[in-house]
Amino acid sequence: MQSSKDINRLIEIMAALRHAETGCPWDIVQTFETIKPYTIEEAYEVADAIERRDPDDLCEELGDLLLQVAFHARIAEEEGLFSFGDVVEAITRKMIRRHPHVFARSDADTPEAVKAQWDAIKQQEKADRKARRAARGAAADPDTGYLGSVQRSFPALTEALKLQERAAKVGFDWSEAAPILDKIEEEIGELREALAENRPEKVKDELGDLFFALVNIGRHVGAEPEQALRGTNTKFRRRFSYIEKTLYASGEDISAASLDRMEELWQAAKALERQIG
Repeated sequence: MQSSKDINRLIEIMAALRHAETGCPWDIVQTFETIKPYTIEEAYEVADAIERRDPDDLCEELGDLLLQVAFHARIAEEEGLFSFGDVVEAITRKMIRRHPHVFARSDADTPEAVKAQWDAIKQQEKADRKARRAARGAAADPDTGYLGSVQRSFPALTEALKLQERAAKVGFDWSEAAPILDKIEEEIGELREALAENRPEKVKDELGDLFFALVNIGRHVGAEPEQALRGTNTKFRRRFSYIEKTLYASGEDISAASLDRMEELWQAAKALERQIG
């Protein structure tokens, strides 16, 4: 099979990979749930390529993201839910519907008017979707109630922040930062207990509670959690790179270095940062 600029070739490749008898053993066993993390990862890699202004990487990462769309669509088609063509039709229909000022008659001729029109159309779509779900006996739309406006599709840290901000608007919030520190210590204690009891699910639950409390303290002191963590990630990369380069310069293999040796260099990197900063 040859590569092609035709989208149908990608669909053919995906079908071949999922073929029950001649396909790829790994691809065959995947489900919506198992490939969901890869879909999220690919979206972040697209964002990273954009931030780095690397068009070659952006082209490749967009292809990886498109593969995820084809993968999900193929699984859906196998389960009789929808096909890749249905996905394309749905988004083209949505774009035409949401841009009447381009594809039909509309008085929206300013960015502000277009935004207002877009929001009105989205609200109508949401009402129509709710009606369709009710008609087929589906479970109630989860995006209802006071917190319904907070999207579940946000990264977890951002969703936590948005939920807290939304709840704070009706007074469900700490009045100051200090009590949140007590809450964090409480959550750490409960996490210690779960670890001591060797209860993996409880550990996961308590870890989530700790993250949520940490987001809360960040919100109160004006430290946006996603950006704060990105800063720490950058710092970790920088210090680990120092360890790696120092070991290489001294003829040492990082894979053979002891934890004590790496910790020594980590502290040296910190000291160097303090001198510079």
